[in-house]
Amino acid sequence: MVRLRRPQKSTTGAEKSADGDARRDLISLVIAYARQETIEPLKTLVRFVAYGTLGSLCIALGTIMLLVALLRLLQTETGAFHGNLSWLPYLIVSVVAVLIMVAAGLRIAAGPAARRLPKKTTDQQ
Repeated sequence: MVRLRRPQKSTTGAEKSADGDARRDLISLVIAYARQETIEPLKTLVRFVAYGTLGSLCIALGTIMLLVALLRLLQTETGAFHGNLSWLPYLIVSVVAVLIMVAAGLRIAAGPAARRLPKKTTDQQ
């Protein structure tokens, strides 16, 4: 089978280097654009998620420690929860923990998530 080839043009050295420079410029432009549009936003997103996760873990650990401190306070510093009422500090701390979770859930629902929901319209006729 015979392969057809394009006839080669006679090019000078200046034309070849200009053509090679244009190719290198195009490749570097495409690489820079890909970095700008993919890698940089991903780095920003990873940083955002990492700091958010770290902050959430710190808040959760601090809340747990405060709840345990409240439990120890109710058990040791008050004289009212002895004998048959020894379960009451656990109930009080559990109720406080549930209230904290409800408050956090309401705050989350009132934040950016609420802005994405469509507003309810009422038609008055």
